[in-house]
Amino acid sequence: MPSGASGVRTVAGIDALIALQGVEDPTERRRRSVTRGRQALDALEELKLGVLGGGLDNSVLQRLRTAAAGLKELSGDRNLDAVISEIELRVEVELAKFGAGQTR
Repeated sequence: MPSGASGVRTVAGIDALIALQGVEDPTERRRRSVTRGRQALDALEELKLGVLGGGLDNSVLQRLRTAAAGLKELSGDRNLDAVISEIELRVEVELAKFGAGQTR
């Protein structure tokens, strides 16, 4: 019967590994949120330059739509999430101004 006990330990070990893979590192979540926030700010800057220069490109609005979708995920850091929420609001306002809030 030793092989049966060994089989149970192997299954338990595999279950533990699978569970660990599902656990997300808070640092990684925070890093992704910062990256998404920066991308949204970059897209807002491109929008500003396009408006000021008189040559607004539709690809900028598409990047803003994409950025808005990426800002929905929480980082787990209350302060960072508040900043990201402000960025998201600004992106949504700009998309609404240009009638680009709808996904096409």
